[in-house]
Amino acid sequence: MDVLTIGSFAFFTGLVGLATYLLTRGDDHESPIGYFLAGRRLTGGVIAGSLLLTNLSTEQLVGINGQAFTDGLSVMAWEVIAAVALVCMGLFFLPRYLKSGVATLPQFLEERFDSRTRTIASLIFIVAYATILLPIILYTGATGLSGILNLSEMTGFDSDIGVLWLTVLLIGILGSVYAIFGGLRTVAVSDTLNGFGLLVGGVLIAYFGLLRVAGEQGSPLAGWSVLRNAMPEKFNSIGAPDQHVPFSTLFTGVFLLHVFYWCTNQQIIQRTLGASSLREGQRGVLIAATMKILAPIIIVIPGMIAAYLYSDGVVADKAYGTLVRDVLPPSLVGFFAAVIVGAVLSTYNSVLNSTATLFSLGVYQKHINPGASQRQIIQSGKWCGAAVAVFAMATAPLLAKTESIFGYMAKMNGLYSIPIFAVVLVGILSKYVPALAANTALLTGLVLIGLRYFAFDEVALWLHEFHFLGIVFALLVVLMLIIGRLRPRSEPYQQQYSGEVDLTPWRWAKPGGAGIVLVVLGIYVYFADFSILSK
Repeated sequence: MDVLTIGSFAFFTGLVGLATYLLTRGDDHESPIGYFLAGRRLTGGVIAGSLLLTNLSTEQLVGINGQAFTDGLSVMAWEVIAAVALVCMGLFFLPRYLKSGVATLPQFLEERFDSRTRTIASLIFIVAYATILLPIILYTGATGLSGILNLSEMTGFDSDIGVLWLTVLLIGILGSVYAIFGGLRTVAVSDTLNGFGLLVGGVLIAYFGLLRVAGEQGSPLAGWSVLRNAMPEKFNSIGAPDQHVPFSTLFTGVFLLHVFYWCTNQQIIQRTLGASSLREGQRGVLIAATMKILAPIIIVIPGMIAAYLYSDGVVADKAYGTLVRDVLPPSLVGFFAAVIVGAVLSTYNSVLNSTATLFSLGVYQKHINPGASQRQIIQSGKWCGAAVAVFAMATAPLLAKTESIFGYMAKMNGLYSIPIFAVVLVGILSKYVPALAANTALLTGLVLIGLRYFAFDEVALWLHEFHFLGIVFALLVVLMLIIGRLRPRSEPYQQQYSGEVDLTPWRWAKPGGAGIVLVVLGIYVYFADFSILSK
């Protein structure tokens, strides 16, 4: 193992940790607002960086680049469609969340429906984060870091499982310290610092990769031309029916998963709920949307470069790590490994902090100890975070038996995301739909999707799972509207302004949002070849 690689890895990792400590040591970590919402002091730049790093981790770097290795540009849907969802968040959902002054999405649902809705939603999020999301983050982070740094050789372990357990424990413990003892602002600041490193490192991989493709021609533009001429079929934004993201699914399950994730997923929206004002929140969300349009440079293009360089002998999910080791100088390999650790920690910290928030405010304070002091509320969150972290570290290595980790993640996220998004959307758009409808929809959605995933796999032979999610979403909306018609609220719901946050909007929010949507459409049109749909 190159000393320069290890040195640059240790230097950048330590630098981020030191800078985060210096920037947050005077923060309020003793009140629920300070610990869970960063004292409502987050600015647009910090929100944007935290949103991007919370989202971007090794499951995207490895998984989506692996899909790009086989399918090409069509998998950019997992990135650029997110920009449209973020516009929806900034212009439609965020003003309503900040108006209520809530700290969690279930708290918003309680205001709109009742306390049972909040409890059900809180428990769904907590269980999903503990059993699905956190183990995936630790597993992909450990395997990605092990591949880049060749930890089997470095540690002398004969077994890959031994290296996996060691790396999972190290990442899990370090991330838990950040999240449990630092609170949201510590997480957000470290996200922003790591975000800069990830941006630089990701662009460098694409740059050096294109140089390798160009060969003696020696320029990234020449490499891009070589790729387009050698693999024209991979430069199509339209996914074929047999690919990972068929074009038709963009209008059903894929779009719904994006809107849930960016507009109603607690781990994501908690950053925006900590905004100092609606203006700063909208700035942060739309900056993040702009960066998501550029994300294929980091997330998709390297996979396509790897497809050109390693057409034979490389498994898709190993393509990204192979490319990093191949094209980066040793000093930059260490730097990028540190960036990968930062991305993993960012997502892990964010989910763990959100889990603690949901438990403390939605379960502990609400049901276990209604008269709890501020200190007791925060302590309950820390204990919950520690317990969930231990569970995640214990179960993450078991995912080594999973065939496709990104496919598993998308599938399991659909289990709880569709019911929650359906309830939030109907709750905002309808004034008369009662709590009974919301509670029924949450439980019905879980049962329907669970039956499809675990009991009726044969459905997949004639209906794509993303289309199935779209159908379930429509059924849940209709179900709630029918219940609302038969047993409406006695009085129409009227949202009250809490006065917690200044609701003056950013003056560029609407034109900026419109511009982002037009750019996304332009990208799809420019790279579109619809003839693939008739083959």
